Amino acid sequence: MPNVNNADTILEEGLAKLGLDGTRINSAALFRYIEEIELFNPAYGLVKVRDRRELIAKHILDSLAPLNAIRSLTADTPQETRIADVGSGAGLPGIPLAICMPEVEFVLIERMGRRAGFLRNVAAVLALANVRVEEAEMEKISPASCFDIAVFRAFRPLEPAIFKGLSRLLAPGGVLAAYKGRRQAIEEEMASLFGAMEKTALPCISGWETLPLEVPFLEEERHLLLIRR
Repeated sequence: MPNVNNADTILEEGLAKLGLDGTRINSAALFRYIEEIELFNPAYGLVKVRDRRELIAKHILDSLAPLNAIRSLTADTPQETRIADVGSGAGLPGIPLAICMPEVEFVLIERMGRRAGFLRNVAAVLALANVRVEEAEMEKISPASCFDIAVFRAFRPLEPAIFKGLSRLLAPGGVLAAYKGRRQAIEEEMASLFGAMEKTALPCISGWETLPLEVPFLEEERHLLLIRR
């Protein structure tokens, strides 16, 4: 493992390991975002981390690990794609993705007022014209606000009521993209969800798959769960 004692090198090294160190990645904006989290975290409790190194590995690089997979879902019409980050919290994964996908519209859905205010501030400070913040509970988002993709890290496990709420946000043919851990736990979640679908009127699933993720400097099993309506 390379020397990671200097936290300020971890982001650049991590992006390189993910194959994201080209000119399309605005690392300066990512660093500024990290600084905003560190500034507001003591008062707002945005993330639980010991230091910058953990913040970068556990949250920033983890958010960006499936970037290419998510880009592939928008490949045909990126400028017409709308992505929701549900339960955005500190803006994870929505803000890092929005920084790296400036051609795509992102809506950050966050029910807590202080955190929604933080997200608006970050969008303004970073001049993210492709980001909008919705301060509301997921269930209260207008049905007219249909999204092509809904990303989320906040819901564990993916219970029937949560799945139903997430599904109503999707346009026809939309995709839920869930940041998850162990594959075995995902399979158990999906088995439970399919069992519930046999008993209740849950939205139909046309297919699902898990993509293994390698997150630099994070020694945890990580996957992206894609569920297609």
